[in-house]
Amino acid sequence: MGLNTYSSRERTLRIAYSGMLIATMMILGYIESMLPAVGIVPGVKMGLSNSVLIFAVYLLDVKTAWLLMILKVTLNGLLFGVSAIPYALSGGILSLLLMTLLSRLPGMHPVTVSMVGGVMHNVGQVAMAMLIFQTGQLVFYMAVLIFIGMACGALTGVCAYSVMRHMRAINNAKKSFA
Repeated sequence: MGLNTYSSRERTLRIAYSGMLIATMMILGYIESMLPAVGIVPGVKMGLSNSVLIFAVYLLDVKTAWLLMILKVTLNGLLFGVSAIPYALSGGILSLLLMTLLSRLPGMHPVTVSMVGGVMHNVGQVAMAMLIFQTGQLVFYMAVLIFIGMACGALTGVCAYSVMRHMRAINNAKKSFA
C-alpha cells in the first residue's frame, strides 16, 4: 500500500513513526558499535538494529520497511564509514528480500524469519567482499557466519517478536476501553 492511499493524518503518523524507528535503529547501531568484539570471528556484530527492521516487516508495509533499511545503511555509512555501505547494502537487500517473502507465508514465525535474515545478511556481505576483493577464499568464512547469523537472527527475532506481542496487547487493551 503506497503512502498516497492514506489520509493526511495517517501519512503524518506513519512519517513520525518511521522517524522514531530509524532513530531507534541508529541508536542501537551506535550502541552496538561501542560494544567490544565477542568471540573468535572478527567484525561480527549482533545486528540489534535489525530487530527494528523485523518489526517493520511485520507491522508496516513493505515499502516502508525497505525505505527504513536504505536510510539505516546510508545514515550509518555517512556517520561511521562510507566504505561499509556496499557491504551493509548488499547484506540488507538480500536479508530484507528473503524476510519480506518469508513473512508473507502462513505460519512462518518472526523468529524464524529473523534467523534467515541474519544468515542472508552475512551471505550478502561476504558475496560483496568476494566481488570487491576478487577472491573465492572468503567462502570458507561463510560456514562460521551461517551459524553466527542464525544465532544473532534468533536474538533479534525474539526481541522484535516480544515488542510486537506487547504492542498488540496494548492496542487490544485500548480497543476494549474505547
